[in-house]
Amino acid sequence: MTNDERPPVLIGEERIRARVGELAAEISRDFAGAEGLLVVGVLRGAFIFLADLVRRITVPLAVDFVATSHYGSGTAASGHVSLLADVRCDLAGRPVLLVEDILDTGHTLEFLQRHFRGRGPSRLRTCALVRKPARLRAGVTADYVGFEIPDVWVVGYGLDCDERWRGLPYIGVAPKAAP
Repeated sequence: MTNDERPPVLIGEERIRARVGELAAEISRDFAGAEGLLVVGVLRGAFIFLADLVRRITVPLAVDFVATSHYGSGTAASGHVSLLADVRCDLAGRPVLLVEDILDTGHTLEFLQRHFRGRGPSRLRTCALVRKPARLRAGVTADYVGFEIPDVWVVGYGLDCDERWRGLPYIGVAPKAAP
């Protein structure tokens, strides 16, 4: 695949838009009446999903971000999760929704859940745009999941492969080894 070629579509724009609306409605119902909802996006992959999601959630909320490191170059997972940037506000007694781009092995989500629970939120829920059931290794799951996908490397709608294809408006399948 050359730089100009676009990866084939796995999940199209309309399906994404519809599912984000459904997730936002479910989250809005679940957090109705909650005071001080903090929606935390995991950078960088979740930023587009997070932006679309929070615009459709109907309860008052604030947004913050965390950054983790898990994947090395290309498609190889390093096996170690580290926190590169943390939220800037106090989580004690506050409802928190953690928004991830992809639930792959589950190690990143497991790490972040442990990190956030230790800070005393009143409620901690998680949302993932896509989940790969075949790859899950950690004993975690997301409370809200956009799509279940096969064990392929996906790009677009915030997801990338070596920083390529992140801005695609759909979720596509990346080549096995990106140049």
